[in-house]
Amino acid sequence: MPIKAYHKLVRDRIPEIIEADGKTCVFKTLSDEEYIYLLEQKLNEELAEYQESKSLEELADLLEVIHAVVKARGWTLKEFERVREDKAAKRGGFEKKILL
Repeated sequence: MPIKAYHKLVRDRIPEIIEADGKTCVFKTLSDEEYIYLLEQKLNEELAEYQESKSLEELADLLEVIHAVVKARGWTLKEFERVREDKAAKRGGFEKKILL
């Protein structure tokens, strides 16, 4: 059986899913520095996948990575949402579809 090397950040249950399929995998737990670096790469990857597919599933993946970045940087999702709400209150959202 051929060996595949991915060298990419994956969701937490992926090794379990691979092994449940009768395959084996090798993985490691990243340092905080490695984790943030690879999260930034994953953010770009998920954005590109959404831009290509325009699917709700890919948009959800992008939000999942954003949540992980927030937590990895030491912020809380509550802080993140507060900043988003404050900015929307001060500058507005994008609902009016305004092109300047």
